[in-house]
Amino acid sequence: MIIAAITEKYTAEEIAGFFPGAGIEWVLLPEAAAVTGAEVYLDLDFVNDKDRCAVLSRLAPALIIVNAVVPTIGEMGYPFVRINGWPGFLERSIHEVVVPDEAAAARVAKFYSLADREYRIVADEPGMISARILSTMINEAYYTWEEEVSTKAEIDTAMRLGTNYPLGPFEWSERIGVGQIAGLLRSLSRTNAVYVPSKALQEAAEGLKCD
Repeated sequence: MIIAAITEKYTAEEIAGFFPGAGIEWVLLPEAAAVTGAEVYLDLDFVNDKDRCAVLSRLAPALIIVNAVVPTIGEMGYPFVRINGWPGFLERSIHEVVVPDEAAAARVAKFYSLADREYRIVADEPGMISARILSTMINEAYYTWEEEVSTKAEIDTAMRLGTNYPLGPFEWSERIGVGQIAGLLRSLSRTNAVYVPSKALQEAAEGLKCD
């Protein structure tokens, strides 16, 4: 299967690590463009704007998979497949996937069978499951730091030792990008106030308060 990966962030070796199956021929593109024989286009640098979506839509009938953690299929306005491609998530053995319909689900199953990765289909909601939970945990850590209960380093250490997480919440926010965390929380908070970003997190996202 020929798959075109649209990205300037990742190397061919990194992408092959995310999807290690031997039955894939990867073609890397800096921007969306038609590739002869490509059955799947994987946009790892996806940004939800109408021009990018329109360009991607013209690559159909190939399967279009986009790294879209926050925008839903309804918000994008196109029947793309969503994956959680935040830093640290594609390395996992199980990926979170949102599909627009049963036909796309069947094509996703074929792709993941060749890619030698497991996946779970989840609801079409901002953050899916893992990113939503992790962002909430990071937000609570910022509330704790904001109230001067402890330092960032101590909170990270406590979470790593106490819960066996690979990274502490502040380490995660730095790896993913605090702006992305705040953006997801703002999107979720439109329907549930429990997700409102803390003042410290919002300031960190704006580059106003980092230490």
